[in-house]
Amino acid sequence: MTLLLLGAVLLVAQPQQVPSHPAVPGPGPRQQEPLRKVGTLLEDTQEGAAANGSTQQLPQTIIIGVRKGGTRALLEMLSLHPDVAAAENEVHFFDWEEHYSQGLGWYLTQMPFSSPNQLTVEKTPAYFTSPKVPERIHSMNPAIRLLLILRDPSERVLSDYTQVLYNHLQKRKPYPPIEDLLVRDGRLNMDYKALNRSLYHSHMLNWLRFFPLGHIHIVDGDRLIRDPFPEIQKVERFLKLSPQINASNFYFNKTKGFYCLRDSGKDRCLHESKGRAHPQVDPKLLDKLHEYFHEPNKKFFELVGRTFDWH
Repeated sequence: MTLLLLGAVLLVAQPQQVPSHPAVPGPGPRQQEPLRKVGTLLEDTQEGAAANGSTQQLPQTIIIGVRKGGTRALLEMLSLHPDVAAAENEVHFFDWEEHYSQGLGWYLTQMPFSSPNQLTVEKTPAYFTSPKVPERIHSMNPAIRLLLILRDPSERVLSDYTQVLYNHLQKRKPYPPIEDLLVRDGRLNMDYKALNRSLYHSHMLNWLRFFPLGHIHIVDGDRLIRDPFPEIQKVERFLKLSPQINASNFYFNKTKGFYCLRDSGKDRCLHESKGRAHPQVDPKLLDKLHEYFHEPNKKFFELVGRTFDWH
């Protein structure tokens, strides 16, 4: 009897075992992800990291425009640098409400996997002319570095028209001649969106409300076409990248009429949709375009503190 009582006492006095790790609660209902700070990862999913240690990062640099200014060429040339990881497609996160409403978590999933020493870059040319975008990018990362590539405004209008024209032709849809869009009642048609996109001064004012000029590097798109290497060197310095891109990475393709890229012994050119010939335009109409952009161009030069070789 004494032994039974002693065993009962020892059993009660024995300390309870505690698991070495706290119990993991079951998954609760998912809530909409709040906007995260720049550089953070998808902490609640497995999509943000790869087996080799690379991760998806929010962009530290964005090519914001301008449409038909040479953004694709700039991104392809910048991708020659080993420390650059570029998103393949235009994301349209900051200018499309259906994307922006999904938060930075969704935006992050659109980025390429990159190593810690690489700079993540995305480009969406429509950002430059979208009124809400500067504030939204600033809210994500006020220290981000922005790239803006511009061309002669009149030439940009013609390229804009040419792209839309070919899109219609591919779908076998009619599209009016450029004169019908540019001119109304004998005057330039101010409702033609392609004209508005070339008013760089008014759009730049909106960006400078949120970012200092030192955070926006303007690439001369006309010079990039004629002689790409010096322009890419300036971009490398602006992004604080080591000088890795060389003149040997570029060669002039006589058949296409523009520069192509040479990377690790492999040659590649831009898609055939790039560099299309513009439609023939009445010289008098071209003069009207040049006259229309003359004053806005002067204001833009004063705003950014440099000039460009535009008509």
